[in-house]
Amino acid sequence: MSPLSISAEDGASGPVLRIAGDLDHDTAPQLRALLPSVVVRPGGRLVLDLAGMPFCDSSGVSALIAAHNHAHAAGGDIALASVPANTLRILRIVGLDQVFTIHPDLAAATRTG
Repeated sequence: MSPLSISAEDGASGPVLRIAGDLDHDTAPQLRALLPSVVVRPGGRLVLDLAGMPFCDSSGVSALIAAHNHAHAAGGDIALASVPANTLRILRIVGLDQVFTIHPDLAAATRTG
C-alpha cells in the first residue's frame, strides 16, 4: 500500500490536483474531503494529475466521480492527466472514459484555447 498525498496548484486552465499514492477505500476520503476547498470557476477546468497513482479501486473511482460532480456543480469541467494503464482500463470497462476527458499528460490537460 502506497500512502496518498495530494498537492494543489493553480494551472492555466484552473486548479490542478496532483494525486500520488494509492486511491483506495482507506485514502479516497482524503480526496473527497479536499474537494469543497477546491475553487473551480465557471468555465474553468479542474485537472487531476494521476501520474503518481499506482492503484485505484472502486472507492477511488467513486472519489474521481465526486471530483467530476464538484467541477460540474461549479460550472466548470474536469480532465484527467497521465492516467495509469490499469486505472484507464477500469475507466473504460465501466464507461467513465466517456465521462472524463483524458489527456496523456499534464501539459495537454492544462492547455487553454
